Amino acid sequence: MDYRITPQSCHIELRKARQRAGMSQRELQLRTGLRQAHVSRIENGQVDPRFSNVVRVARAVGLEVLLVPRRALPAVFGALAESGTDPERGRPSAVELLVGAEDAPSSGGGDASGEELE
Repeated sequence: MDYRITPQSCHIELRKARQRAGMSQRELQLRTGLRQAHVSRIENGQVDPRFSNVVRVARAVGLEVLLVPRRALPAVFGALAESGTDPERGRPSAVELLVGAEDAPSSGGGDASGEELE
């Protein structure tokens, strides 16, 4: 399994993670402060979300965004392969094994984009 996420696949992985967590878009709205309609647009690839919103959604569904030096990728992927991690079967995600999942969603200030609840 390849754990690298591309800009073209990020929305798909976020949707899968939300569904694996048994969470509705409405619950994700409550946990992140992002409007449900915006969550839907993110999950359907209709918008290019800000990085901060990707992090907020990921944390709300039990994932952590992690930047790994390219030279360390073989070791990271090797460790993941040895652990038998498979997010599709409900096991811990690659990132959860490396750094642990955040339980609480991050909170942030709003901006003029209207993406957050008032």
